[in-house]
Amino acid sequence: MILPRSTDQLLLPANPLFIAFSLLVALVIEMVPIGRHGGLPDLLSVVIVFWVVHQPRRVGVGVAFLMGLLMDVNDGALLGQHALAYTLLAYAAIALHRRLLWFGLAGQALQILPIFVAAHLVSLAVRLIAGDMFPGWLVMAAPLAESALWPVVTLVLLAPQRRPPDPDENRPL
Repeated sequence: MILPRSTDQLLLPANPLFIAFSLLVALVIEMVPIGRHGGLPDLLSVVIVFWVVHQPRRVGVGVAFLMGLLMDVNDGALLGQHALAYTLLAYAAIALHRRLLWFGLAGQALQILPIFVAAHLVSLAVRLIAGDMFPGWLVMAAPLAESALWPVVTLVLLAPQRRPPDPDENRPL
């Protein structure tokens, strides 16, 4: 079996509780009232894309939709705005997840940048159709920041899986 170049060691299986905990932490961070403006990165979308890429059978479009609804309720936004954007993010990440893992972290960040741009454009279009004012071109800084966060989020969320397994004289790994 040919392993992707970015895999320098075998990873342990991801703990479902850790996946849920990381999504919950990202959701809580997004819910902190720090004054939302267009240039702030959406950490929850980065974490959703990460888990969809690395664990597509556990985190998928349904989880992204649920997280989007929770963000819509929290922000008081048009119901479905974040849900639509997160669902499209998850779908695009599922479509690219096999190819994406062949790149290094910098290459992955460049590959997912168009996905984040498209999600922000969809969210912006929904807001404009609903009658909201144009927030300015600073809104396009958010996908750049999210793409720049990708290597950091990857290193942090893969850290628990990089632990060496228990040594066993009967297994070579």
